[in-house]
Amino acid sequence: MKTTAVILSGPKDLALGQVVLTAPSPADVVVRVTHSGISTGTEKLFWTGTMPPFPGMGYPLVPGYEAAGEVVEAGAESGLQVGDYVFVPGANCFQDNEQGPVRGLFGAASRVLVSQASRVTKIDRGFGAMGALLALAATARHALAPPNALPDLIVGHGVLGRLLARLTLAAGGPAPTVWETNPARRTGALGYEVIHPDSDTRRNYRAIYDASGAPDLLNTLIGRIAKGGEVVLAGFYTAPLSFAFPPAFMKEARLRIAAEWAADDLIVTRQLVESGALSLEGLVTHTNPASAAPMAYAAAFTNPDCLKMILDWSGEA
Repeated sequence: MKTTAVILSGPKDLALGQVVLTAPSPADVVVRVTHSGISTGTEKLFWTGTMPPFPGMGYPLVPGYEAAGEVVEAGAESGLQVGDYVFVPGANCFQDNEQGPVRGLFGAASRVLVSQASRVTKIDRGFGAMGALLALAATARHALAPPNALPDLIVGHGVLGRLLARLTLAAGGPAPTVWETNPARRTGALGYEVIHPDSDTRRNYRAIYDASGAPDLLNTLIGRIAKGGEVVLAGFYTAPLSFAFPPAFMKEARLRIAAEWAADDLIVTRQLVESGALSLEGLVTHTNPASAAPMAYAAAFTNPDCLKMILDWSGEA
């Protein structure tokens, strides 16, 4: 079975192409994707060629880990039905294209996906394009899930920073302060304040969550925590991180790395959205047809006004 997918053949060398899908097993589902998201973290690193090497990495690849669509085939052991609307966190289901093998890293930017049913999450069809945000929202929830302290300062007001702030309020926490240096991104706050860091004199934050991914902020953030406070690294950092030890020693600073979501984070996040406790409104700022993928990826990574880019696959066969 063939389908159309985004193929990244090398840094900034991206196009739509044909790929061959692996045959589904009885425990698999075949999903016809309606929308997929473009990550300004991991996908940007692949696109720019700055992703640090890891086992299995290489080009060409099908990027993405945020897809939503309809089940069009359901294996007898899948537990799902044709017509179910699901979120797919990527899939490694690609055999080759016209030039040879293609990797599924992370394999969501495709019109059709074959996935183990255990990896997909059933969601309300009404999510529409916002269904592709579920993974990022679950990643934010993973960072602050109990027993972790809720943030009272969040650094960065991109999509991840906004989700962290909204989830803090949904968890019943006090409104966090959010730092943002880009004036265009200081809008869109829902129940919390976004300020330039230079206007903030507070130096007793209990939990600071960095969603900026800036590698040179640790000394600044350690200087802003209370004694025994915590700095949570919720971004993705390509450069080595370092900090001056004496100030961290005097503060008895704690550092924590928040990685990607776990299965229960996805379930809890879906429930929060469906109940209305967590809003995903206003996070998708740009949508383009999948046929415009090369332009859409470039805009997602270079346009400062683009918070989240979504590819609409409805026009693809």
